[in-house]
Amino acid sequence: MDIVQSRRDFLTSASLAAAAAVLGACPSLAAEGPPETATIRLGRLRSLCLAPEYAAEELLRAEGFTDIRYVPAGAGIPASQKIARGEVDFSLNFAAPLVVSMAAGEPLTVVAGVHPGCFELFAHEPIRSITDLKGKSVGVPGLQTGLYIFVASMLTYVGLDPNEDVRWVTSPSVELMELFAEGKIDAFLGFAPVPQALRARGVGHVIVNSSVDRPWSQYFCCMLAGNPEFIEKHPIATKRVLRAILKVTDLCVAEPERVAQGLVDGGFTPRYDYALQTLTEVPYGKWRAYNPEDTIRFYALRLYEAGMITTGPNQIIADGTDWRFLDELKRELKA
Repeated sequence: MDIVQSRRDFLTSASLAAAAAVLGACPSLAAEGPPETATIRLGRLRSLCLAPEYAAEELLRAEGFTDIRYVPAGAGIPASQKIARGEVDFSLNFAAPLVVSMAAGEPLTVVAGVHPGCFELFAHEPIRSITDLKGKSVGVPGLQTGLYIFVASMLTYVGLDPNEDVRWVTSPSVELMELFAEGKIDAFLGFAPVPQALRARGVGHVIVNSSVDRPWSQYFCCMLAGNPEFIEKHPIATKRVLRAILKVTDLCVAEPERVAQGLVDGGFTPRYDYALQTLTEVPYGKWRAYNPEDTIRFYALRLYEAGMITTGPNQIIADGTDWRFLDELKRELKA
């Protein structure tokens, strides 16, 4: 490894840990007790909005974890399945596919909402709203991905049938972006850094921005889910994982430039400009204010209406959520 690069990585990660420590006083770790395990496996999905998880490594080390692994986890339902099978201990994932997975009986436990607002729906003229998508083509990577499930939720919310009223075009995300740029599909939902790239190219226009447009801006987009067996066996470790991620979430608001550089240095993205743009546009400061249970209920109702799940929201919440750690940390990490 290049000595200059490794030194820069060290200084960046050390400054991230120091800055995050200032954002919230940590109780005596000795009084809390050490984590039951020093190993933690986190899912790695392809979206820059998941920055709080990717930038948390040094804070996780400060919490007592010495073996921190980022496991490729796909996205959407496949990422949830990695957690359910015990291949990943925790991962940020998108709320809608988490609901689908929990409704299907996958063993998952959602412990917190981390931030709303990380997807944007692009379209070509003359499409100006979701209802205008009737009879149009919409590109998604696959019918188990978060992109598809979010668009299906949006269609259902405005009274369209996702099974009948649009034509789905499936292809890898990079190819979809080019198909959209060439005008071969009518609409395309993107997670960061795709919206940043489309805006830079002047392609299409945004008809839904989940950071600002209701009702999507009122609910979490990304939530932290864990393996139930891990959580039951390792409650101290669970709290420490969540604390590290929530502290970095605050740091995304307080010092986005520092977090963006850490994402580049950590190999999570080659583009500092897109990382910084994402960090300044996504409303990371909402994790204290929003109720994660409301998010699960909202998407469960939308997906039930779409016929994508048959389990009601109350059962999903009862079986697949645990807010104890979040409630403790809200008190501990007061603004």
